Amino acid sequence: MKILTVVGNRPQFIKAAAVSGPLRAAGNEEVLVHTGQHYDENLSQVFFDELEIPKPDHELGVGGGSNTSQTARMLGALEPLIAEEVRPEAVLVYGDTNSTLAGAIAGAQAGVGVVHVEAGMRSYDRTMPEELNRVLTDHASELLLCPSEAAAQNLRRESVAGRVEVVGDVMVDVLMGVLDRARADTETLRTYEVRPGEYLLATVHRAGNVDDPARLKRVVELLGALPGPVLLPIHPRTRARARQTGLLVEADDGKTALQGAPEVVVIEPVSYTQLTALLSQARAVVTDSGGVQKEAYVAGVPCVTLRANTEWTETVRAGWNTLVDLDPDAAVAALTKTPPEDRPQLYGDGHAAGRCVEAIGAMR
Repeated sequence: MKILTVVGNRPQFIKAAAVSGPLRAAGNEEVLVHTGQHYDENLSQVFFDELEIPKPDHELGVGGGSNTSQTARMLGALEPLIAEEVRPEAVLVYGDTNSTLAGAIAGAQAGVGVVHVEAGMRSYDRTMPEELNRVLTDHASELLLCPSEAAAQNLRRESVAGRVEVVGDVMVDVLMGVLDRARADTETLRTYEVRPGEYLLATVHRAGNVDDPARLKRVVELLGALPGPVLLPIHPRTRARARQTGLLVEADDGKTALQGAPEVVVIEPVSYTQLTALLSQARAVVTDSGGVQKEAYVAGVPCVTLRANTEWTETVRAGWNTLVDLDPDAAVAALTKTPPEDRPQLYGDGHAAGRCVEAIGAMR
């Protein structure tokens, strides 16, 4: 079976690392397309190298711009690939980005079956671009592969036209494969001068938090209110917005800090294995990322989420994730909570990729 896979950002590279190998080992011909949605070296090429993802067959170089213009440019580049050059039997997309939506629309409009991995996730906040991308992609897909039963129930309530299957989460496959090594990684912690269990790891990149100057100021104030040290691998988008608003302090010696947040240690983006080491050995994680919420849960690290809602609702119900939006007092209080003793296996057993490949094979 000839499959065109569309990826464009960090979580999608991780998911492709889980699925591409088994997909090709099963005799399928995969054509990998990198849209360029994440075009920073530290958020793109390093993941391909580290996770041994096959080299992209096509690189579209479509980075930057508004969500609408970026998606439009991706569609314009994908259309001839699907219709004339590659002519796949299926288009495979992951998650909830502009790359996801563009791949799904281009495939569906060409009459090619669309496979959506991580289908059915819902925050029910339509102001989030990711939520619109998820919903539209699910309703354009022929095969919807869900990370959990809750996601499948969401799709059944919406009466999607495609076939729904619960396979587990492919990101968990990758995480389980590196977690023991990450927990034993002392070198990464020495590099950033932190000790196991004595620091917080923070990640912030959502457009809703960093594109609005007022909300970004509140993010910085919240991070500054946390008991330090707080390690912040800064996303290029966050760096650019913080610089524009004067919240980024750049010293002559090359060090970077956030205005009014001396306990926050700003570092460059890190690789997947380094981030996993920092996450798995942190006292807690503070984030607005969906993927990091899930990774924290699987690693058994309490999570404080800088959003009013989440698509990973199971982690909240399990007591390991607390939604605080941008309330500093709520964030500090959340960090004092003792997590539950139980941590149910919510997202599969680490063999989701194999189930994805089996389900795709049944499309023939």
